Amino acid sequence: MSNQKQETIGINLNVILTPLAILLAGMIIAAGLFFGLKNSGSSEKDLASNEGGVEEEKVLPAQKEAPPAPPANQNAKTSIDDDAIMGNKKTAKIAIVEFSDFECPFCARFREETLGEIKKNYVDTGKAIFVYRDLPLPFHDPAATKEANAAECAGKQGGDEIYYQFHDEIYKQTPGNGAGLSEDDLAAIGVDLGLDKNKLINCIENEEFAEEIKKDAADAGQAGISGTPGFVIGKLSQDGSVDGVRVTGAQPYSNFETTINEQLRS
Repeated sequence: MSNQKQETIGINLNVILTPLAILLAGMIIAAGLFFGLKNSGSSEKDLASNEGGVEEEKVLPAQKEAPPAPPANQNAKTSIDDDAIMGNKKTAKIAIVEFSDFECPFCARFREETLGEIKKNYVDTGKAIFVYRDLPLPFHDPAATKEANAAECAGKQGGDEIYYQFHDEIYKQTPGNGAGLSEDDLAAIGVDLGLDKNKLINCIENEEFAEEIKKDAADAGQAGISGTPGFVIGKLSQDGSVDGVRVTGAQPYSNFETTINEQLRS
C-alpha cells in the first residue's frame, strides 16, 4: 500500500474516532456528576432525624436544608396569656412557654422525649409552670388549627388538667404532618375524658377559639418565634408576663435543664 493511501486511511480514522472519544468522555463525566449529586443529597427522612429540629413557618419541610445547630439562646419576652397552665402559679418562679403545632413532628418529639422530665423535675416540684400556646403552621392546616381549637374547647369544659390530657391524646393519635384527626376522632377523645360530646362538637364547629389562636400566633411573632416548637423560658411576673430567653427547636433535655437552671438562679 502506498504512503498516500496509508495517510488517507489514517486521516479518515482520526475523523471518526476523535468525536467518539469526546462523546464517550462526556458521558463518563455526566454519569459521575449524577451519582455524586445523588449520593450527597439529603432526603426528607434525613431532615426529620436531625436533633434540635424546628419546623419553620411558611417553608415546606421538603424544601428545607438540614437544620443548622440550634442558635444561642436570645433574650425574649412573652406572657402566659389566659392559656392552660400546668403546675402551681403561686409557687413557680419561672414559666416555660411553648409555642407549638399539634401536627408538627418535632413538637411531638419534644412531648415524647423531653416534656415528661421537665414536668417531673421542675413543674411537679413547684419551681416552674408550663404553658402551651398555639402556633399552627400554614402547611399543617386545616388540621393544626382545628386541633388547637378542639383542645381549647376541651379546656373550656374541663379545665386545665383536661386540656393537657386532651393535648396528650392529640399528639398520640394524630398521624402528623397535616394529616390530622377528624371531628369524630376529636369528639371521641373528649368523650373518653368525660366531656359533653355535643358541647364539644358545637365548640369545634363554631371555631370558638379562632381569635385566641390568632393572638397566640401574633405573640409568638413578637417573641421572635416563627417555627415550632419555640419556647420562652424566663422569670414569671404576677401579671403573667415572662421575661427570659428564647429556645428554638426540640432540643435534648440537658439543654433545657441548663437554661431552666440559669433562669432559676437569675
